[in-house]
Amino acid sequence: MITSSVSASVQARRSTHHSARPLTPSARTALFDLGVRRQVDAGQIVIHEGFRESHLVLLEEGLTKVTANLPDGRTALLALRIGGDLVGEMSALNGEPRSATITTCRPTRYSVIRPDRFKLFLRNHPDAALELAAMVSDRLRWSNRRRIDFTGYGVKERVARVIAEMCRTHGRQQRDGVVIDVRLTQPELATICGAAETSVHKALRELRGDGLVETDYRRITVRDLPGLQKAGKLDPAAG
Repeated sequence: MITSSVSASVQARRSTHHSARPLTPSARTALFDLGVRRQVDAGQIVIHEGFRESHLVLLEEGLTKVTANLPDGRTALLALRIGGDLVGEMSALNGEPRSATITTCRPTRYSVIRPDRFKLFLRNHPDAALELAAMVSDRLRWSNRRRIDFTGYGVKERVARVIAEMCRTHGRQQRDGVVIDVRLTQPELATICGAAETSVHKALRELRGDGLVETDYRRITVRDLPGLQKAGKLDPAAG
């Protein structure tokens, strides 16, 4: 049964697959206590690209999109961040303007931490500093993997790879498959796949025709994750 195979694959990998590993619970708890906790609705900007601000944000619960403006006026979707993720840490450490915008996709709770408190925390907690380094390393590895995808795979394969990864990290099991619990526009999906919107539209149509996914307004349901991984030339054992 297709749904059963999807469910088993998602449950086996959800705890280990993420674009970047979150901080450990002990480090998150200590950091939360340093900041001011806030709660906002969907569609709120937490960090603004280009702003000279140096606080960082530790997400407690929710989902956010990381986007950046392109020279041609389009907006590129760079990544997704969930509860347990730290965002804005680069500007907090180097004082440079924000390189991206962070926008909430659904109601989100987070803690706003001043950079001086963050730096003191890292000096006093070297283990947490190592965790932060590992988190940044994971994000760079994920970005490098996307660049390899852009040059080494066709559009359909890239779309399949991105959807398969999002299924594991943001999927929600339902009777007819796994719903990717992120509202993405086709232009956003196109930018994260590094392809033209028309090409992504064609790839989605082919994946639907293959019985691997279903799509409606800003919503993707994966019906056959192993088949989607095969379409993206992914190794299910390696994820």
